[in-house]
Amino acid sequence: MAGGLLALLDDVALIARTAAASTDDIAAMAAKTSAKAAGVVIDDAAVTPQYVQDVTPARELPMIWRIAKGSLRNKLLFILPVALILNAVAPWALVPILMLGGAYLCFEGAEKIIHKFSSHSGEPEDHGADKDPKDEDALVNSAIRTDLILSAEIMIISLDEVKDEPIWMEAAVLATVGIFITLAVYGAVALLVKVDDIGLGMIRRGNTPGLGRALVKAMPYVLSAIGIIGTVAMLWVGGHLIIRGFDEVFGWHWLHHLIVVGQEALGGNGFLNWLVDTGVSLIVGLISGFVVVAVVTLVKKALPSKKAAA
Repeated sequence: MAGGLLALLDDVALIARTAAASTDDIAAMAAKTSAKAAGVVIDDAAVTPQYVQDVTPARELPMIWRIAKGSLRNKLLFILPVALILNAVAPWALVPILMLGGAYLCFEGAEKIIHKFSSHSGEPEDHGADKDPKDEDALVNSAIRTDLILSAEIMIISLDEVKDEPIWMEAAVLATVGIFITLAVYGAVALLVKVDDIGLGMIRRGNTPGLGRALVKAMPYVLSAIGIIGTVAMLWVGGHLIIRGFDEVFGWHWLHHLIVVGQEALGGNGFLNWLVDTGVSLIVGLISGFVVVAVVTLVKKALPSKKAAA
């Protein structure tokens, strides 16, 4: 009896050690894949603040929380199972899907640029106080749609690092990456949009009021810059996905070759490599975005309007 109990305890200990080793493997792989997706994570963090830029301070954190929940839902309930299934039965479909997502990001980025330059400077600003629940819902839904594309690229990059592992390991790594990146991105965004409130608190308490005033004065410029970076990020991420699709799906290698030639000409430095890749992707994204906007505009004009139909 004692021998049987000891054997059982040995089995339990073995299972525990195996589980611990698997947990360590998952953590290590998640860290590695998160590092690979770092560029897109930074883009995600730059894109999100623009959706709460004109919102009243009291609604900023609730909106970010809603977007974060939508992001987590995107990653765990939609992207993760679809990516695993496609990787198992039709791995060739992953890149074309990302390419379509990239076209959508380019469309959004180009549309923001057109809206910025076509709006008249004399028009009143759309202050957050004027936003009703429907406006807030529209902003949240738009942010979650954009996040879907960025999250998809993050998850596909992560999947590419573990695609030869057992499916349960793939699922565990992707889930870990999804949760970690969502918490990191939206935690950083929440902190960023509340910096001016932190500055006001410093001024009221008399605790380093000089720093508080500096934070309050700087944040409008910081958020404006982040809004521009977010729009540019949409274009370069979208352009990168389109270039990848042209290279891997259609066999049009010249854009990818152009990036490689540019990187070699600059000596292959890490930052310069990124700069060349980003620059070419940005140009491709901008052109693609304007093309998609033109197509969408023509289709809208060709279709009968709701008023005419009524």
